[in-house]
Amino acid sequence: MFASRPGVETASAGLAPDAEEQCSAELVEWAGIIFVMERAHRARLQRRFRPHLKRARVICLDIPDDYAFMQPELAALLEKRVGRFL
Repeated sequence: MFASRPGVETASAGLAPDAEEQCSAELVEWAGIIFVMERAHRARLQRRFRPHLKRARVICLDIPDDYAFMQPELAALLEKRVGRFL
């Protein structure tokens, strides 16, 4: 969603076992900012990748993870909450 912004490189990965793209230590180390939707996601990320989170800033968007992929309401919330950090 944000990949077309100038100067922004993006990647998407999940923490759930069935995520299409799994989060990895390499991806966490690459990131400058990591956005998570819920506080539970932030806690899970920190538990699994704490040694690799030295550089990345983790930002919780406080968006319930119950939207369909790219549901218009979700896209609007993401634009509003992520946009100010980019």
